[in-house]
Amino acid sequence: LADQFCNAIGVLQQCGPPASFSNIQTAINKDQPANPTEYAQLFAALIARTAKDIDVLIDSLPSEESTAALQAASLHRLEEENHEAAARLEEVVYRGDALLEKIQSALADIAQSQLKTRSGSHSQALPE
Repeated sequence: LADQFCNAIGVLQQCGPPASFSNIQTAINKDQPANPTEYAQLFAALIARTAKDIDVLIDSLPSEESTAALQAASLHRLEEENHEAAARLEEVVYRGDALLEKIQSALADIAQSQLKTRSGSHSQALPE
């Protein structure tokens, strides 16, 4: 956020029209960017987005009301959910392994049948 403010001030210094002072003569830079209002809109959007991100981060911090007991209870609940999810995962992996064995067995049967069919057609094609 500080970088964006610094950059915005730099662009303002670069793009802003010079102010006239009564006793001071200054050189005027004629090389002005094409549209300084676009810079203003860009930096305003960047600053607003960064401020919103900071608010989200602040809101995600634990509140002062969060005590050690509440944190321990929350951690315990998360551990229970983790164990339940692990048990479900183990069951799914077990069923997946069983299905894989069935598929491999079926593929082996198909391969055997194809070999028998090919060997049978070759023996019929050869004259004795």
